[in-house]
Amino acid sequence: MLEPAGASSMPGDEMLEIKQIKLPSGLQFTTSVAGPADGQVVILLQGFPESRLIWDVAIAALARAGYRAVAPDQRGYSPGARPDPADCSNYAFDKLVADAIDLADHCGAKGKRFHLVGHDWGGSVAWGISDRHPDRLASLTLLSRPHPASFLRAYQDSDGVQKALSRHHTAFLNPETTRLLLENDALRLRRLFSAHRVPEVEIERQLGVIGNPQALEAALAWYRCNTTRPQMGKTRVPTLYIWGDADGTIGPKAAYGTREFVDAEFRMEVLPGVGHFVMDQAPDRASELILQQVAGHRASQAA
Repeated sequence: MLEPAGASSMPGDEMLEIKQIKLPSGLQFTTSVAGPADGQVVILLQGFPESRLIWDVAIAALARAGYRAVAPDQRGYSPGARPDPADCSNYAFDKLVADAIDLADHCGAKGKRFHLVGHDWGGSVAWGISDRHPDRLASLTLLSRPHPASFLRAYQDSDGVQKALSRHHTAFLNPETTRLLLENDALRLRRLFSAHRVPEVEIERQLGVIGNPQALEAALAWYRCNTTRPQMGKTRVPTLYIWGDADGTIGPKAAYGTREFVDAEFRMEVLPGVGHFVMDQAPDRASELILQQVAGHRASQAA
């Protein structure tokens, strides 16, 4: 089921459509879509605490190049895809992976390979798809989020650097986190964004999606329901890894170690002075890199 819910202008002449897409799970995802219906499918997955809106510039670039670009507000972020966050089975990693596969199938990639782009938690899901469904992917692009095995190795390192950078993961398990982040006009959440140099206009846009108790509690369920994440082997999909060297959540050991866990064509692009929220700080450069990666690996029938 695919129901148009309006459209908004994009950079250039493209029109970004906002669609409500109902998947076999019964959940309905608010999704930004642009580009020709018969174009190669590119799925873009956002991380915490942001929405599909981070991808607008990338979607425009992909649409201009003839790709079918699709960016959902993922499970919990979309009002129509928000099962009870108190039941952790609703936010199990397998279901997050299945959502993206089902979305790609629905949008024209059934029986075909598609391109996958992920940032932060969306990057974790993207790594999971590349591990479990490598035959479905033509290319993989990660922003900020390193390979899970590289992250774990850095996290367990005796220097304690990555563990300190990831201390917010533990804080998010506190049942009072939603209230604390949203009180006083979401002051703490605004400070979180500002500390990572997200522009004010983008903070307001993201709060329009995540800045309410229902959405934020569901988004935090991703952390609370996946405290132990599945182990993954080496990725066998052509991979581009984009990392800002001012990232305040991912240190150099985890980032540079990613190369060791990709058993396929691998490229790492380091963005000087850019932090964790790459699409907010360097949207044009990141979009250019995404387009290069997608253009270099044509989607075909799934193996």
